[in-house]
Amino acid sequence: MRKKTYSIERKQAKWGLAFTIPCLVFFAVFSFYPIINAFITSLTDRRAIARTSHFVGLENYIYIFTKDNGGFPLSNSIRATLIFTIGTFIPMIIASLIIATFLMQLRKDKYRGFFQLMYYTPAVLSSVVAASIWMIIFDPRGLMNQISNFVMRTSGVDYNWLVDSTMLQISTMMIYFWKYIGYFVILFITGLASIPNTIYEAATVDGSSRWHTFWKITLPLLKPTTAMVSIMAMLQCLKTFSTQYMLYQGGSSRFPIDVITMNIYFTGIRNGRLGRASAMSIVLFLIMLIFTYLQLRLNKSSEDVEY
Repeated sequence: MRKKTYSIERKQAKWGLAFTIPCLVFFAVFSFYPIINAFITSLTDRRAIARTSHFVGLENYIYIFTKDNGGFPLSNSIRATLIFTIGTFIPMIIASLIIATFLMQLRKDKYRGFFQLMYYTPAVLSSVVAASIWMIIFDPRGLMNQISNFVMRTSGVDYNWLVDSTMLQISTMMIYFWKYIGYFVILFITGLASIPNTIYEAATVDGSSRWHTFWKITLPLLKPTTAMVSIMAMLQCLKTFSTQYMLYQGGSSRFPIDVITMNIYFTGIRNGRLGRASAMSIVLFLIMLIFTYLQLRLNKSSEDVEY
């Protein structure tokens, strides 16, 4: 009997290994190899127009941290990336959780489905299309200036949404927020739907208020989903590129929104300095790795909850 069971387990393990190997190969080719190749390239003086390259050690890393890189130093890109990430990531998580909780309170599924579709629609648009739409809204004669004038009780004032450095940074955050919040709302709705209704019914019988139920029951049971959404949103913000690039192409200043990915693009593609661009890529990878590790540490207690 034991031999038969062992044989079945071995067959199942072989099938599992057979289905796992293609995924491992895909990861190795499209994820692991590019990272290794980027690191090797970062140790050379490779250029786009040169056929040969030479080993330079850490020279590229020293350059990007000590030189201004043509007026756009990496330190400014790191600062711009962190400002954008913090200014977008935190409000997006809070707002998507609130919206998802509100939608779950709707009794009729058709209303819930309508709002889910409404919030999710911007997520299916490309970043280029989303940025183009908002460039029209942020135009001096656009909707955003009209709303700003109405709220501030002014007339014909241009609030320089795409010109002033601070307003330009806020504009990129608003575009990203509008585009991706629906995606994270859907993820939170999925997490909320997985919580058994019997728990809420028991809380109601015990006289728990809505706020107490949300704070003491919903949030703790939603920690696994919150951890996943937080990591996904944070990584999405750290690797932003299209929105900032489109605004720059539209005439906005590059310096306030020169995130790391855009600096990589201009250094590697426009200027042909592949070695320096690869060094910046490794720095961005390490930043994402550190933030992910810290996020996992903060959510270490948010394991699967036993109901």
